[in-house]
Order: sequence, then structure tokens, then C-alpha cells
Amino acid sequence: MTPNAAPPATMPTTRGSTGAEPPTVKILIAGIGNVFLGDDGFGVEVAARLSVRPLPGDVRVVDFGIRGLDLVYALLENYDAVIFVDTAPRGERPGTLSVIETRLSSESQVTIDAHGMDPVKVLALARELGAMPCPTYVVGCEPLVILSGEEDEDVVVGLSGPVQGAVGEAVNMVESLVVQLCTTSNREDEGEIRRAIADGAAATGTPTDDGVHALGRV
Repeated sequence: MTPNAAPPATMPTTRGSTGAEPPTVKILIAGIGNVFLGDDGFGVEVAARLSVRPLPGDVRVVDFGIRGLDLVYALLENYDAVIFVDTAPRGERPGTLSVIETRLSSESQVTIDAHGMDPVKVLALARELGAMPCPTYVVGCEPLVILSGEEDEDVVVGLSGPVQGAVGEAVNMVESLVVQLCTTSNREDEGEIRRAIADGAAATGTPTDDGVHALGRV
């Protein structure tokens, strides 16, 4: 399908006072979802659009689909930051976008379905296998049509109207988050990321039971 996204966010190119390039930030953008289960294909569609947009050289965009173990192995490469793009049922209006920060608890399960995808379980298993902790965010979209994958359900290919309409804004949100991550050099600067997200969306600040914390929504 033909993308209708806005022009890409301007990526940082500022040199330091010595004239040298600033330290690069290694970021993984992971599109998550099943394109045969309606709006669950949201993350895959956003990743497809981001894959043809200009991003810094150390930013990697991958459509992981439902390949949870592949994502676990990718996380073992120890990125400086990770951005998941996925559906996020939170009781909001369909098409509502949220930026969510993951916060693993000691009770987070480390089991994983090789043919399924749960970002919190993926993170927990990656940490168990030795992946270093790093700032991790989810750009999520409230679905309208999402199926469970049961055998008696019909296959639904394609996004609903509200979710399709949110794809372009999600691309912009991911690019803006990448800009913030690329211009903050250490964990002490994470507050700047939080403030930038809050400036662009109404902050929810509501923790959930599955290891995530909402930073903002639009």
C-alpha cells in the first residue's frame, strides 16, 4: 500500500566542540504482530514504512512478525535502546497511540512461545540469557479488530480504518523518539526523553500489571 506519512523527522547531525562526530547510538526498532489477525499487523505495517525512511546508520528496523525467539537473539546484540511497535489494547478509542516504557519486574516470566510474541516475556528471556538492560519503549496502537488466532476464526488481512489512519502518526512518533535517543548520551538524560514525549502527548503516567508504564498518548 502507498504510504501517506509526513516528511521524516530531522535526524541529529551536530558535531561536538572538537569537530568530531558525536557518539553513535545503536537502536533497534522492532515491528511486532501477525498480519493475518486484523489490527495485530499494525507493528508490521509501521516497520515497513520506516524501512524506507532515512534513519541514522546505527538504527535498525526489523519486521519480526511473531518470531519471538528471533527477537530474543537480536536483543542479545546489546542495543543502546529498543523500540517495539505493536498493538496495545488499553481500553482507549481505536487508533489511539501510546508511548510506553517497559519496566521488568522480578516476577516477569521468562517462558516464550516460539510462534508467538509478548514483548515483556521476550525482554525477560533476553535478560535471562545475558542481554544488558537498556531504555526500552513500545509505540502502541489501540486496536479495533484483533483476533486470538483460534482455529475456528476467519483470517483477517488488513488493518481497520482507525488503525490504518494511525500508521503515519506512529511513524512520526518513532522517528521523534529516535531523535531524542540519539541526542541523549546517557541514562541521566532519560528525563529529556520523558519531557519530549509529554510535550507531544497527554501524559498518562499509569503503570500496568505487565511490566510497562505509559508515558503519553495521542
